[in-house]
Amino acid sequence: MIRPEQVWQSKPEAAVTEQQEASEDAVMTRIGQAVILLHAGDREEARNRLGEIWSEIGEQGDSLHRCTLAHYMADAQDDPADELAWDLRALTAAATADGPGDEPDDGPGTGPPQDGRPVREEPHPAMRVFYPSLHLSLAADYVKLQRPEAARIHLARARAATGALSDDGYGNGVRAAIARLERRLAGEPGAGPGPGTGPRPFPEQSP
Repeated sequence: MIRPEQVWQSKPEAAVTEQQEASEDAVMTRIGQAVILLHAGDREEARNRLGEIWSEIGEQGDSLHRCTLAHYMADAQDDPADELAWDLRALTAAATADGPGDEPDDGPGTGPPQDGRPVREEPHPAMRVFYPSLHLSLAADYVKLQRPEAARIHLARARAATGALSDDGYGNGVRAAIARLERRLAGEPGAGPGPGTGPRPFPEQSP
């Protein structure tokens, strides 16, 4: 039997939980609104709004928020080096989904961090579906920066992570983009410009 004092104690806790969930939903809603602007071609306003949200949630904010925001902030950049920096932030956020301490490699070919931080060998289950797109984005960044070997490393990681993708429009689109960039790096004709020429959807943003 639930005692009256238990009911009284549970209400504030439930209210706090509801407020936290509403706050998290509000952050994703704001990110989504900025992405709509980005898709519409208003890169500057999208960049400004995403920057405001990033300053609010901070480097220690929710990993899903940071990963999603950084992924789209990369698309809003004009400088390929800035795009790379944001895509690396997105990958870092995905790798820290279990909390601080689990970081990705500091960069392709550099190996694990040298400061004693543990490195996740397997992606967090909830984030696995993001990894193909995250690594594909990084591969495209390195192509723009004329670093083909680094691009191939991340493209291979993108291909290796495709097992997490569903057989739907989003999953098939990511697989097709990986294949196009593979052909481009192999120098095959008709490969197209590859990814990175427009906003890249995450699952929750796909049609």
